[in-house]
Amino acid sequence: MIKRFIVIVAVFFTVVASAQENVSSPYSYYGIGLNTFKGTVENRSMGGLSVFSDSIHLNLRNPAGYGRLTRTTYAVGGSHERLNLSSDTAEDNAKVTSLDYLAIGVPVGGNLGFGIGVLPYTSVGYQILDIRESVASRLEGRGGMNKVFLSAGYQVIPALSLGVDVNYNFGNLQNQRTLVREDVQLGSRDISRTDLLGFNYNFGADFQQKFKNGLKLHAAASYSPTTTIDAENSRQLATIAFSGNGGETVVEERDVDVSDSELTLPAKYTIGLGLGRPKKWFFGGEYVSTDDNSFLSVNGAGGANANFANAAQYKFGGYFIPQHDSFTNYFSRIVYRAGFRYEETGLSINSQDINEFGITFGVGLPVGPGFSNINLGFEYGQRGTTDSGLIQEDYFRLSVGLSLTEARRWFERRKFN
Repeated sequence: MIKRFIVIVAVFFTVVASAQENVSSPYSYYGIGLNTFKGTVENRSMGGLSVFSDSIHLNLRNPAGYGRLTRTTYAVGGSHERLNLSSDTAEDNAKVTSLDYLAIGVPVGGNLGFGIGVLPYTSVGYQILDIRESVASRLEGRGGMNKVFLSAGYQVIPALSLGVDVNYNFGNLQNQRTLVREDVQLGSRDISRTDLLGFNYNFGADFQQKFKNGLKLHAAASYSPTTTIDAENSRQLATIAFSGNGGETVVEERDVDVSDSELTLPAKYTIGLGLGRPKKWFFGGEYVSTDDNSFLSVNGAGGANANFANAAQYKFGGYFIPQHDSFTNYFSRIVYRAGFRYEETGLSINSQDINEFGITFGVGLPVGPGFSNINLGFEYGQRGTTDSGLIQEDYFRLSVGLSLTEARRWFERRKFN
């Protein structure tokens, strides 16, 4: 067990130390980037639902689920996304591959479970070329905020579990603007960087009630209060010259004193309800509300044409298993998942609301004699609009996740005859 812990911790630090850009979107220019999905492939394949929890899968979106774990479970997932970006006058393509989460859940005793993991919180990745009359500007950004979390869940009674996430947020945002004027030999470059660090918390509740007819009701809720984290800002200005092959040479460079600030992470509320027959089918819905925020003030990201308001998400999805205990037909033991989601991001540009929707489906493929499985998820989505000179993004995402469940419990006392 000690060796296993050492390997897991080493992998955590490797992931944390390696910077990754897991988005390619001009809308990540605003605030601290686009919010990333904070859940497993299983969750994402059901429209992003977090209302469903069981005893052998991790629920990274509601910590109360750890109180229902009965086996030590490892989870890791990644995705590959292909995007088509279009406006009224142009079209382009992009692709991004990323590691999305790494986590472990450990049951302790009969009613208590813990989890630890790392995953991205927001992500920045864009390149924008803006040419207006005799001035050309190039905007580039990368980075994002990640979180390492420690979670605990406790099953108060068979029907009710409560939990809490303690999240350490860290990361940096880098925004660069290069400006060139016609008939002017030298250009200018402005690089802004913000390093973010601080804690926030998430509280969860999970209620499950089984009826005499075999159906089970699922109800879940979570709440993240408003939290302030530190933002360390820096800025560098430079005069640059361009070579014939497009390279840049710094002619003069200087640092600009910028005051450090604080970033407010807005409060977030989630409530969900579902109904199903255990090990056979489940269907549920979920509503997520995020309070207004002032992300536009972070290191100047954003502009006068952009505003943030309250954000909301609507999610529906579920799963179906033909026959979970079939010994003769492997396809009968596959978990088939599907879902739909619609999101009002809260971002408004040129008086146009930037909304997003996604259609998801996936499969859980059993591996080995236990409860482990390989999960494949597919999603088609759309973000933004071509109205008012904006950009519409159509994307297709393939997600792959491993959920590895140990046959024995770590902290179970062994009996010998």
